[in-house]
Amino acid sequence: MSDATSGGDSGSSGDGRVYDVDGDHNFPDERLTETLEYIADDEEITAYLEAQNVNPVARKRYNDHGKKHVEIVRNRALCLYDLLKGEGVEFNGATEQGLSEADEPVIVALAATLHDIGHVVHRDQHPYYSIPLAADLLDRILPDLGYDVPDIVRTKGEVLHAILCHHVEEDPLTLEAGVLRVADALDMEQGRSRIPYERGGRGINTVSSQAIKAVTLHPGEDNAVLIEIEMTNAAGVYQVDNLLKAKVRGSGLEDRLRIVALNAHEDDDQIVERIEL
Repeated sequence: MSDATSGGDSGSSGDGRVYDVDGDHNFPDERLTETLEYIADDEEITAYLEAQNVNPVARKRYNDHGKKHVEIVRNRALCLYDLLKGEGVEFNGATEQGLSEADEPVIVALAATLHDIGHVVHRDQHPYYSIPLAADLLDRILPDLGYDVPDIVRTKGEVLHAILCHHVEEDPLTLEAGVLRVADALDMEQGRSRIPYERGGRGINTVSSQAIKAVTLHPGEDNAVLIEIEMTNAAGVYQVDNLLKAKVRGSGLEDRLRIVALNAHEDDDQIVERIEL
């Protein structure tokens, strides 16, 4: 349990990298805990998370979009959600559908888990393929989690909205969707590009990701969450100033995030020492 200086106790790890199921949280967490256990034990979800990596990685030599990516995005999304709740941020997705506060993190977790399954069809335009595949899974998952028909319809709609809007071509209309959108971009550390890099890939996504050493989330000041990014060289700027910036823009969280990237490489000739969004 971390000591959040301006928003109560957070159940995420001290550096905001891994959501701590057993920690104290800034929201009712029982329904989320049940959902995470269900996800971990579901054979079909696991199969999708493995299969969805074939097109982007094996065939397109792109960055990881499989089980590890999903775990990182889900962890970052739930940590970010918890920190924002600790700062008193009111989420609108579940509320406007007449759902409860306990449904907010369920929406975030399910959307984070299923957001990339469209890759089993194709890397290109994958968010649009994710929608029907995720919809079929949610028709099975939500009744198992105890949702009745009206709440299945509403929760399903919110999860699908968040999945669609992790794509920069679509505008999030809820903060739950905005959290997923930002968290997706926060999986930018070196391990993300390990497979294509080892296979000889040297595209800008691969090289820039290799330059990101660590991404951490902390309670910030003035009702904001501080996202710190440690780079080893200036190539990491592409991840921050292009990819992350594009995801933050239009997320609804622009005024709730302070993003600072530091070049930790000790070199007198550094091109970039620090950037802040």
